[in-house]
Amino acid sequence: MGFFSKLFGGKSKSANSEVESLVQSTLEGIIEKAQFDLSFEITSSKEDDGGAVLSVQFSGGDEELLKDKKGQMLDAFQLLLKRVIQHNFPEDKTNITVDCGGYRDETESALIERAENLKAICIEQGKSVYYRALPPKDRKVVHQYLAKDPRIKSRSLGDGLYKKIKIYPAKGGNSAQNNNAEEAHHD
Repeated sequence: MGFFSKLFGGKSKSANSEVESLVQSTLEGIIEKAQFDLSFEITSSKEDDGGAVLSVQFSGGDEELLKDKKGQMLDAFQLLLKRVIQHNFPEDKTNITVDCGGYRDETESALIERAENLKAICIEQGKSVYYRALPPKDRKVVHQYLAKDPRIKSRSLGDGLYKKIKIYPAKGGNSAQNNNAEEAHHD
């Protein structure tokens, strides 16, 4: 009976534990079929808006495989698990994050360090600077970090999945010269 309620979204008080259970069985199946040397731990927490967050932390002999190619395998696991949850629990708003050995924190720190350097150049020179083309999840990290400083603004430029980030002085910032140059930029 439990299996069918998972498949067909049977309502219960413990929807979060059902989602967690679904994630666990999905991961166990993938790891077994792919013969990965991995284990995982799932933790659950609540967001400020009341939604749940499931965090999956991988460890084991195949960790490097997950982190390889800029963490594409971690991203793939995360996307797959999101889709499995959405398919089985369409009304559920659980967010899921997948990490391995602190990889996400390391890459986020590197993105922020580079953004800080570019921000300093932008403020010092009073002109626009550009961050290399990034995928959406990385751009979000950079934009959220830069949004904390009222002296600068940022926006994504380009088409497709990978876009550059333009970092430029905010209006009313350091000098009138900066403002005039920026207005000319926004025709």
